[in-house]
Parts: sequence; structure tokens; C-alpha cells
Amino acid sequence: MEQTKTDLAKIIRERRSIKSGYLDKEVPTELIKELLDDARWAPTHGLREPWRFIYIPTHEKDEFVESLVQTFPREMQENRRNYFSQPAAFLIAVMEEDPRQKQWEENFGAISSMLQNFQLLAWERQLGVCWKTNPQIHEPKVRELLDVKPGEKIVGFIHMGFFDQQPKQKSRTPIENKLTVYKN
Repeated sequence: MEQTKTDLAKIIRERRSIKSGYLDKEVPTELIKELLDDARWAPTHGLREPWRFIYIPTHEKDEFVESLVQTFPREMQENRRNYFSQPAAFLIAVMEEDPRQKQWEENFGAISSMLQNFQLLAWERQLGVCWKTNPQIHEPKVRELLDVKPGEKIVGFIHMGFFDQQPKQKSRTPIENKLTVYKN
């Protein structure tokens, strides 16, 4: 007998990455602040909170995209302009890098948890998001544009926008295929 799913379980199962089809509608800064304020309750070892965020609001997006595409080779600029013009807004996630491997991994786990919280909270508010890790996150010119300092890592560009067409659910591997129960 399958147990009735909680609201949280339903949101987790229904959430989709919205990669295109964004509406021409502003993403309010106050909404992003509210979502981040709730998402920050993610697990973070030692309460390090190894994150910061750069928000590119809808009304600043076009200027940002123009600056961003200038960091690409000339032959790629038009393609990248079209690509980055699709979302209504961006949230760039930046993590404090720790030279110690264990702490680096804990920091990455913490910001990943926070971003998952953000994605679930955004979905609940009908804001579509997609966490992108395209090569520009490693580009020195992009780091300079965003004032990302040494000792920081761009974890991703979060593409955002409201949408009216929900992507279809894709199948997932049954957990029985991914779980081993230890026996002595």
C-alpha cells in the first residue's frame, strides 16, 4: 500500500528545470530575496554559510548579457547573446573555496543544498529555474565582470523566469537499482 505523498514530496517529484519558454515578465527582486532567505536554512557544516549570490534583475539583464557576451570569442558572441537573452533574470551562485579538501567538499555540499532549497521554493511560487554550469563559470573574464575574488568559485548561473508550459516528467531509475542494504 503506497502512502499518500506529502506536499513537500509532491513538490520534490514535480519540480522541473525550466530551460526555455520563459515569459516576458519581470522577476521581482523581493521574491528572490524571500526565496534566498528561506533557502539559507540548508545544512552548512559549522554554520560556515560558504555562499554569496549576485542577482541580475530583469531590468538589468540586457546590459549584463551584452557585457557577458563580450567575454566570448567573436564567432560565439551571437549564439551566446541568443542563449543568455532567454531567461528573464539570473542568479549567480558563488562559493567560498577552502584549500582543505574536506572543507571544500562540505562547502560545495552546503551551497548545493541551498540551491536545491531555492529551486524547490521557486517551483512552489511558479518561478522556473535551471542551474547551469556552462564553461563561462571558469572564464577569468567572467570572474572579473562579476567581481569574483581569488578563493571563490562560481558554482553556477541560475537561469530564471516565469513560464506557462511545464516540461514533461522524465523517468528516474528505481531506487532499488541504486540501493544496497549492508548486512554483516
